[in-house]
Amino acid sequence: MTTDRIIQEVKQINSAYLIGKGKVDEIKNLISQRDADLVIFDDDLTPAQQRNLEEEFGVKVIDRTGLILDIFAQRAKSKEGKLQVQLAQLNYLLPRLVGWGGVLSRLGGGIGTRGPGETKLEVDRRTIRDRIVRAKKDIEKVRKVRTLHRKRRSDISCSTVSFIGYTNAGKSTLLNHLSNAGVLVGDKLFATLDPTIRKIRLPDNREILISDTVGFINKLPHQLIAAFKATLEEINESDILLHVIDISHPRVDDHITSVNTVLSEIGTSQKPIIHALNKIDKLDNVNSIVRYWQRELDNCVAVSALTGQGINDLFNKIEDLIQTRLKKVRLKLPVDAGDLISKIHRSGRI
Repeated sequence: MTTDRIIQEVKQINSAYLIGKGKVDEIKNLISQRDADLVIFDDDLTPAQQRNLEEEFGVKVIDRTGLILDIFAQRAKSKEGKLQVQLAQLNYLLPRLVGWGGVLSRLGGGIGTRGPGETKLEVDRRTIRDRIVRAKKDIEKVRKVRTLHRKRRSDISCSTVSFIGYTNAGKSTLLNHLSNAGVLVGDKLFATLDPTIRKIRLPDNREILISDTVGFINKLPHQLIAAFKATLEEINESDILLHVIDISHPRVDDHITSVNTVLSEIGTSQKPIIHALNKIDKLDNVNSIVRYWQRELDNCVAVSALTGQGINDLFNKIEDLIQTRLKKVRLKLPVDAGDLISKIHRSGRI
């Protein structure tokens, strides 16, 4: 349970604590008054800053990256997801081992509130490095399997639409509405870590693949971008991106910026994109807000993944965008090429 929130605007970063010494003393008093056992910083701390703060506070301190890694560790379900989170955690832990022995043993550490497996805080750097090497090798095997699966999917000539968006924007709910896939839906951060791929049939009878991916977040830790490369490759290899946006959120502008930043970092910002303005059921002045975003963003569709409003418009937008990417060809086929003719009917418009 959160007992207090403290905000400090600083003109100059304190290299020892990030925050000023006066604020450190203020937090120490609050810890004593509230009997708190954990302090979370909504920013990244250097290993030295985290160590200094724990020595001052006498309780566990975690930063933004540590908290996000902890949430990811709890959400990962597949072997691949767990491997990727473990690699990110180990890379985060390695520089924090130096000089921590006594303090860490006293504080009963871990990464965030949950570490990778049963890793002990006093584990030596060589052991951590060995585990990093093993995790990278295992993830590389997963990446190769994913590449093989993508090749097999490409052989069936279906366009792939990847759902992207800020965490908790409603991607899984929308995917469920489109495909009845039964994907895990949760009103919580990072409910989806493992890509879910389903085949659906559009109203024009064309089959496409749709993929739900990990939710993005502001200042997504670089450890996660690197560790989740195999997962993010699903976005890179897709034909169209469907950016699901919670336009009812007060910080929707920041969310859009965060998603676009990650797309740039993984080299996917130039792909064709549809903007699904989701959760319109939560808005009172829906028309004016939708008109505003239609002026700001290309290829916008207003939808409610919860009620189904706007789903047909979204289907039409996907069909139109796929159509612009098709090439017209004339084919002469033997009359006995039944399988090939069926495949052409499934994959194109005759």
